[in-house]
Amino acid sequence: MVIVQQPGRHRGSESLRTSVETVGEPRMTRRTLIRAGAAAGAAFTLASPGLPAWARPVADLAALRKPGSRPFPRRREGEHSIKQIQHVVVVMMEDHSFDSILGMLPHRVRSRRHVDGLPVSRTGMQLAVNSDGQGLPYRASRAPTVCPPSNVTKTWNASHVAWDNGRNDGFVRASSPEAMTFFDQSDLPFTYSLATHFPVGERYFSSVLAETYPNRRFLFSGTASGLVATDLPLSLRVPAANGTIFDRLDHLGISWKSYFTDGPTMAIIPGTVTPKRLRKIVPIRQYYKDAAAGRLPQVSFVEPDFRASSEHYPQDVQFGEQFAAKVVHALLASPNWRHAALFLTYDEHGGFFDHVPPPSAVAPDSIAPMLNPGDIPGSYDRYGFRVPLIAVSPYAKRNYVSRVVQDHTSILRFIETVWNIGAITYRDANAHNMTDYFRFHRPAFLHPPQIAAAPPTGPGLANCHAQGENPPLPLFPG
Repeated sequence: MVIVQQPGRHRGSESLRTSVETVGEPRMTRRTLIRAGAAAGAAFTLASPGLPAWARPVADLAALRKPGSRPFPRRREGEHSIKQIQHVVVVMMEDHSFDSILGMLPHRVRSRRHVDGLPVSRTGMQLAVNSDGQGLPYRASRAPTVCPPSNVTKTWNASHVAWDNGRNDGFVRASSPEAMTFFDQSDLPFTYSLATHFPVGERYFSSVLAETYPNRRFLFSGTASGLVATDLPLSLRVPAANGTIFDRLDHLGISWKSYFTDGPTMAIIPGTVTPKRLRKIVPIRQYYKDAAAGRLPQVSFVEPDFRASSEHYPQDVQFGEQFAAKVVHALLASPNWRHAALFLTYDEHGGFFDHVPPPSAVAPDSIAPMLNPGDIPGSYDRYGFRVPLIAVSPYAKRNYVSRVVQDHTSILRFIETVWNIGAITYRDANAHNMTDYFRFHRPAFLHPPQIAAAPPTGPGLANCHAQGENPPLPLFPG
């Protein structure tokens, strides 16, 4: 759920490795970029017999990169270091795990059969099972409608119950049997078509086992600064411990815009919406104009209608499909496409099942979560559950699946790598920079592939109504 205020208004809206041969200059080599990315993140693990590399705990080593560290230490901060990428676009939807959105991708798309989706038998029977508090098992199943149930929970406590020390068997106990439901390509044809052509991250995790605000703050500032809940009054009292990506971009003269529909989520961090920045915080219609005219800034955050099209339950997910499709298709048709990279992801799992336990993570700073009496103990040294990630770019690798552990701060690190920006916290300093999704010397998608359109919402919405569900309708057409 996102609750934000539009700048200058008081109405709230509730719902809120590397394989690159060269990257621009001759001296920027594949080896240089590897050192800047993979060695910064995944290398810091302890040997743990019996665990795959991605699941091993992160070592607390003095060699960890520190806040302020630049991807390319010998280059000046702000230097454009990956010349092929001039525009980074971030689209973050809400509240779905990888399995709930893309879990059926390997079973529905032959070219994606090696993606780590929902486990099924040879006969197609779902094998993922969670039991309720009485031991009654519930098997993963396709959602009966495109309107997710409202009785799934993703709070700090519920997320930790679902995780259950790595067993991932507590989703039903934490929420309800509806936590085991998922969608497939018949519900989300645009998303499945996009994931058929462009790279997906099967080890891309949310940043913390908690809900929306903490995870979005990780995207913007590399830390939650103690926040564990979607609590607007508290969030507006807690500044970003070491600043935000917006501060870094402004300081270095790198252009950016937040294109909002019903409110910019950057506003959940106090001090981010200022009078000087109002010209950079603009309605969503400006995104389509800027894309069509080839005037996108260097960094864009493009946000849905959090009341009706962010895919937060009980919204109709096909409204979210329409929004995401319109944003992506606008970029594909834009003069800026030739030098763009778009990341489509979700802020957190929304209480929905995922079968991959989140591994340990680098703690962003020394600030502990602000837990209440009775809360399950924990800290920011573990990722949240997997969420979908699709990378869309002319330079994206065709049919690629990333198996590198990443989280929302990896998007930060990608931005930092493109423009050699110093890290905000220990988390983004040591995050993998996501360059493994790209082959910059050989663009595979200069001419974009044909991507399926979003489905018409009429039939799905009618089915929701027939089942007694009444999702909100968009008030802010894209």
